[in-house]
Amino acid sequence: MITIHGVPLSVHTRKAIVTAILKKMDYKFEVVIPVVPGNPPANWNSLSPTGMIPAMQDGDFTLADSNAICLYMEKKQPAPSILPSDVRDYGRALWFDAYAGGTIFRHVVHPLFHQTVVNPNIKQVPTDKAIIDEVLTNVQPKILSYLESQIDGKYLVGNAMTLADIAIVSNFIVYQYIGYKLDAAKYPKLVKYVKDIAATEAYGKALEDEKPFVANMGLDRSFLN
Repeated sequence: MITIHGVPLSVHTRKAIVTAILKKMDYKFEVVIPVVPGNPPANWNSLSPTGMIPAMQDGDFTLADSNAICLYMEKKQPAPSILPSDVRDYGRALWFDAYAGGTIFRHVVHPLFHQTVVNPNIKQVPTDKAIIDEVLTNVQPKILSYLESQIDGKYLVGNAMTLADIAIVSNFIVYQYIGYKLDAAKYPKLVKYVKDIAATEAYGKALEDEKPFVANMGLDRSFLN
């Protein structure tokens, strides 16, 4: 059995959890909140050399970084695969995974989450509304428009859920948890896509398990109804 360490509400931790559920792997979850002083376990530096979540243990083997963890699970339990067999689809799945972490998370979800949740509620410092306005006005539209242009069916790539879908949708779960809405008039395909992936069996189980954390933080789950 593998152990996943992190916070279920984390974009990257959820990516690992959904992959484990999709592959029907035996796993358990341990909560680690690095931003809360004194929360990480004593061996956290060895589990996660960067200090970031998620981290994983499989017996005496440890691994950090959501992408590495998901690809490890892909090799450990190949079916169902989260990577397409077609070479072009394979490349596109890896591209969307990279885009999810390097662009959507870094430039949209991370700054919005920190300004909306972390700063006022955990660090107890004022929200910088200028950062929020910059993201919503100047950064986000290009990203959402690009994704809208790439969606042509239930899945981003191929005819089954892949790492691309897991990574992209995980960002928009957090985006909506913290109170931001996707405009169905501007981005109808993206809105439907996120809703459909979130309703899959693997995502549904992960999101159900997150309920206590969502309630505890006072986040908005209404978009899942």
